[in-house]
Amino acid sequence: MRRLLKSEFRAKQLSKYTDECHWMQPLYRFSLNLRIFSSTMPAQPNIALVHDWLTRMRGGEKVLEVLCELFPNAPLFTLVHRKGSCSPAIERMNITTSFLQDIPFGQSHYQHFLPLFPLAAKSLDVRDFDLVISSSHAAAKGVRVRDDAMHVCYCHTPMRYIWDQYEQYFGEQQASLPVRLAMKTIRGSLQRWDVKSSKNVNHFIANSENVRQRIMRIYGRDSTVVYPPVDAARFSLSTRDEHYYLIVSALVPYKRIDIAVEAFNHLGEKLAIVGTGSEEKRLKAMAKPNIEFIGWANDDELQKYFSGCRALIFPGEEDFGIVPVEAMACGKPVIAFGKGGALETVVEGKTGLFFQEQSAESLERRVQEFREQEFDGRTIRDHAMKFSRERFSEEMRETIEKFVEQRSR
Repeated sequence: MRRLLKSEFRAKQLSKYTDECHWMQPLYRFSLNLRIFSSTMPAQPNIALVHDWLTRMRGGEKVLEVLCELFPNAPLFTLVHRKGSCSPAIERMNITTSFLQDIPFGQSHYQHFLPLFPLAAKSLDVRDFDLVISSSHAAAKGVRVRDDAMHVCYCHTPMRYIWDQYEQYFGEQQASLPVRLAMKTIRGSLQRWDVKSSKNVNHFIANSENVRQRIMRIYGRDSTVVYPPVDAARFSLSTRDEHYYLIVSALVPYKRIDIAVEAFNHLGEKLAIVGTGSEEKRLKAMAKPNIEFIGWANDDELQKYFSGCRALIFPGEEDFGIVPVEAMACGKPVIAFGKGGALETVVEGKTGLFFQEQSAESLERRVQEFREQEFDGRTIRDHAMKFSRERFSEEMRETIEKFVEQRSR
């Protein structure tokens, strides 16, 4: 089985297999078996990939992209798919969605169907597969897996909006009274389901030591740490300083962009914010003229913004945080909140600085101190290259091979 798994890892250039979908229930769509290896071979590892949803390219999708390259013939299961929203490597996969895909507003407002996530995940029936690899921060790990199959979950985090960051999503400032009351009613059942579905996983892979500890605390399970891929090679070292600070982020509550807006309102320094999200309107209303909202930017535009900035501002607590590594790949220092995944990527005094309280005042003080310090761009870039895409691909291959080998003994 290990030899066959290696063959699949090396099968990136093989043509895609043709498959069909069939309906077992009016709302639930399942995938017909997709055999990856020749049926004449015994103990064939028939592989499936699972991801929460495919609606844009963010950190989780960059992990999935590499998995799709490692397993180009595996079918991909997901709750919702907005066609064309992800990279070609993902879009070319044989994608099967849950019933959320076809209900009104299921694609555009899938977050509002949080209470249905467990049912939607269960509707993705992968019991025909010998090896299931899920990429999960919400519901993907809850798919139905055969008892004798192996389920490996690359866990970006346990579901953040029902655990540690509940208040940042459903607090008084973020959610209406009816939503808060509804979540208060169902939060407990969602937490119980989240823990129960973790028992559906044979092996967890965490995207950071920070998340490894969270998996242990919430699920009571150990995990192997494999840092996510950062395509650092596509960024080039820059010594330009166009006298602005930069944020690249989804504009959602837990990212705490409001802290940076408040701090830079007082500092008066130029701040460019790249990204869109539910908080955009509120943040724009807060911001003074020295703060510019760029909106969404493609890869070439991101290179330009990274190259010209003085430093990246990273005010949220992230599970890992790919953006700081991308900024460092351009030789740019990072001013980050000193908690979470940033502690594993940013080196104090060498590649950036930390502020210790998640407040505008703490960030403002650190920016003022940053002005008096110097950083070496080449040293910063060299550090970023340790998180390369090639490194992730090889570590994932070796880790999954190890799990398969252990099972075959």
